Amino acid sequence: MPPTVEDRLRDILEAITEIEDMLAGSSLDLLTADKMRRMATERYLEVVCEATRKLTDEVKRDAPNIEWQKMIDFDNRLRHAYHATDVNIVWDIVQNHLPPLKSFVERRIRASSR
Repeated sequence: MPPTVEDRLRDILEAITEIEDMLAGSSLDLLTADKMRRMATERYLEVVCEATRKLTDEVKRDAPNIEWQKMIDFDNRLRHAYHATDVNIVWDIVQNHLPPLKSFVERRIRASSR
């Protein structure tokens, strides 16, 4: 059976939580210097982006403030132009774009549990 919307939401939440745990107390300089941490962060971002790609338009309409198309574009960059991934963009996504996505996903998961 293919993954459900709820499965995708849990995948997103899990990947974001892993990124948060891995980068707790970290900085852009540390992420830049630590290749393994940067690569792991990028991999988790791939999971987030791929799972969001599979969400329905109905789910996405519930969060118009999230830049869904930019997530898909970034996923394409991670997968196809990985050699040109800018650590500054990765850091910006982690700091500024994952928190609202996480809030949205947590809200959707709570609503589906009722």
